[in-house]
Amino acid sequence: MKTIALIDYGSGNLHSAARALRVATNNAKKTREIRITADPSAIAYADRIVLPGVGHFADCAQNLRKHDGLVEALKEAVMDRGVPFFGICVGQQLLATRGLEDGETPGLDWIPGDVDRISPGGTLAVPHMGWNALTFRQDHAILKRLGEDPHVYFTHSYAYRNPADSDVAATTDYGETIIAAVARDNIFATQFHPEKSQRVGLQILSNFVLWEPA
Repeated sequence: MKTIALIDYGSGNLHSAARALRVATNNAKKTREIRITADPSAIAYADRIVLPGVGHFADCAQNLRKHDGLVEALKEAVMDRGVPFFGICVGQQLLATRGLEDGETPGLDWIPGDVDRISPGGTLAVPHMGWNALTFRQDHAILKRLGEDPHVYFTHSYAYRNPADSDVAATTDYGETIIAAVARDNIFATQFHPEKSQRVGLQILSNFVLWEPA
């Protein structure tokens, strides 16, 4: 059976992500094992990889790196072999060159950019928590069939800054333009939580299950 590796490194919303992925695979009419793991050998054989993340960038980066062989296994699978990858919230932010929360912390540098605090201004609160509309910047397979004016759920104080325009898949407006999704080759990642975004989020995850990167 084909597997989706949901990476367990002590920094993710694993159970709700796993539930959403199970529903999404059923909706996509696919049979997939959702394997919660930090085992490099399991990652090596996975057909798809999901990296969740909640909390501070520095803590998540430290947790990821303290698991022996995990970063190397992810790099070999995603960057070298082209396994489809989905990052969620801090799992998206970790793709950046560096995070600037609690000082400067190196990221994976898979999609170059920085992660810095949002500055919406006015009366808008930080953290940004709630539903916001997506503006598409790429005609991406994972963003298909979302319906008119799709809204998704955000909860964050930091976001991607300064990626290449070609790596921005979607944005949202929250007193400033916030990068909502990045994409490059076999990598797709969201600042918002698809597992908390009801119908639209489940469609995004179903699209990921079906996605065959060129």
